[in-house]
Amino acid sequence: MTDPGASGADVVIVGAGVVGTAIARTLAGYVLDCVLVDAAPDVGTGTSKANTAILHTGFDAKPGTLESRLLSRGSALLREYAAATGIPVEYTGALLVAWTSEQFAALPGLEENARRNGYLAARLIGVRELYLREPALGPGALGALEIPDEAIICPWTTPLAFATEAVGAGVGLLLGTGVTGVSAASDEVHELATTRGVLRGRWVVNAAGLGSDVIDRMFGGDGFTIRPRRGELIVFDKLARALLRSILLPVPTARSKGVLVAPTVYGNVLLGPTAEDVPDRSDTATTAAGLESLMAAGRRILPGLGDEEVTATYAGLRAATEHADYQIRIDGARRYACAAGIRSTGLSASLGIAEHVVGLLGEAGLPLRPRSSVVALPRMPYIGEAGRRPYQDAELIAGDGAYGQIVCHCERVSRGEVRDALASPVPPADLGGLRRRTRAMNGRCQGFFCAAAVSRLFAEAGRRP
Repeated sequence: MTDPGASGADVVIVGAGVVGTAIARTLAGYVLDCVLVDAAPDVGTGTSKANTAILHTGFDAKPGTLESRLLSRGSALLREYAAATGIPVEYTGALLVAWTSEQFAALPGLEENARRNGYLAARLIGVRELYLREPALGPGALGALEIPDEAIICPWTTPLAFATEAVGAGVGLLLGTGVTGVSAASDEVHELATTRGVLRGRWVVNAAGLGSDVIDRMFGGDGFTIRPRRGELIVFDKLARALLRSILLPVPTARSKGVLVAPTVYGNVLLGPTAEDVPDRSDTATTAAGLESLMAAGRRILPGLGDEEVTATYAGLRAATEHADYQIRIDGARRYACAAGIRSTGLSASLGIAEHVVGLLGEAGLPLRPRSSVVALPRMPYIGEAGRRPYQDAELIAGDGAYGQIVCHCERVSRGEVRDALASPVPPADLGGLRRRTRAMNGRCQGFFCAAAVSRLFAEAGRRP
């Protein structure tokens, strides 16, 4: 393994999920040699790719917490960033629906909670307005709290955009490289043992998600333990999209935000998640009991879901800890920072977390000298349904016929998009990575018809599917 210099990188960021990539692109704005490292073969492969893809306002966070502050700040930053880089976002708004008298009685408190968090647009709506807004809603709802600024976002393009910007600014990206130990090579340099050799760095930022407590203990920490919380989800076919207009949220509990029904930026409908603590940090299997409970909840919320086709099921693991708040801390003497316990709000809060962590690094002694030239923002391929896709762009196709050659018919993915993804600054390492960049094999047939053609393109680009 080659270091950026004889003494190693200025900063090594461990973990290339949405938080780690956000920290990397924020540090890339300064005159620093940085390396982003992850054990996985691609960016955004853990919790970052398997979540509900909601761009939260932070209205329901606990006031006064670090999560509340960074979620509010991060949400605002991400909305601006998404607009500038082409990350798919749809501003659907959300309705937090009360189904019982106890839930209905909790709505004013949730409205006040939102106000304490600085979100002033929440408002209570009655039954008549609720059913006018969502006519397919199941019977028995008593009212709702409207959150007009909740949105849906692409969870795949977001960390990819952060990583693309970071790499474009000179950040080294080492994937398939797990950190297995750490020692002090000198008073100024850490030596990180990895599965691909030794990596040196003066400062280390731990954004390792589900493995963050393991990395933290390598640096002498013992303040938290990751307790993986599995969330199973069901994806319905695009024909179900007409059933709802808004994100339909449940009244949250202390344990979980509960089961929601939401549109996705890809045109599908998402139902979930469950919330189950599991001992295995790699256990992303779905279960019969979990999926049955979701279907029962879905039929109560939107009875029409029972007649719709299921496209896919999946499960993600949230990096919960024994603490209710984010675990973000810095040890200046050890030149070490930790961003852990981010749970389900990491996507929305990612840029706020990155801004906060980098600020702490500067206060602890990391020299933060802004680059004289502005780092160019990437313009990401648009894979949502609300904007124009390549197959719809006659001018683009006239200039390059590959954009008119459909490879994945379910998702209308063109040969040109696959080609571009394979030649991008952060290319996919496997077919899963290609799916997250283009939507190929993500439709109703789940690759049954297009996998051979997509695999052939992968092989023609000199890669192994």
